[in-house]
Amino acid sequence: MRLTGPLRGVVVLLLLVGFTWLLASALFGGESSLSVRNIFTGTREEPTQSEMRPRKYKCGLSAPCPPKHLAFRLVSGSANVIGPKICLEDKMLVSSVKNNVGRGLNIALVNGVTGELLETRTFDMWAGDVSHLLKFLRPLHEGTLVFVASFDDAATKLNDESRRLFEELGSTAVKELAFRDSWVFVGAKGIENKSPFEQRMKNSKSSNKYEGWPESLEMDGCIPMRPSLQG
Repeated sequence: MRLTGPLRGVVVLLLLVGFTWLLASALFGGESSLSVRNIFTGTREEPTQSEMRPRKYKCGLSAPCPPKHLAFRLVSGSANVIGPKICLEDKMLVSSVKNNVGRGLNIALVNGVTGELLETRTFDMWAGDVSHLLKFLRPLHEGTLVFVASFDDAATKLNDESRRLFEELGSTAVKELAFRDSWVFVGAKGIENKSPFEQRMKNSKSSNKYEGWPESLEMDGCIPMRPSLQG
């Protein structure tokens, strides 16, 4: 059947409008738009692997930290084989690669105002001397951030004073910390309340992931920087 003049004009107009819409979507559309080449083939371009991969931020966080906050990630040791990690602002402060991890408590001290690393130390809580840990914790300055990651056994040598010092830094789990428990903690000298950054995994034969050791712990987040006391 042949189309009359007016009807033929309407069909041509509709085809032109449809093609224009497809072309505009391809050139200016969002993720669901078609490319000009695919308009004619009827296929869609698949997103690349880089487009599909979730974006990672400092220390592998899934979202950026607000201004005046420090991004961190803590990983406790796995059994007595894989050492712990402490990352701050995308810089690895403690790791096996840096060769500064050890059995017991792995600690990094950070300036809470500037985010500057002050010192890293390890304390053997199985065969070491707890007096070294006490001498390390007693003179901390107000506002110092304390990052802790356990490796192997972090509790056997702890005494009442060392546990109390960690409590003063904001820890609640250190009271019950026992032989071969996994522990990650971020505290601060002068904190008024308990720290929101702490995890403990109890050593238990019924739930241990490794033979004789619980699962490794991983914790990340954003720590607000302290305002400078000078002006």
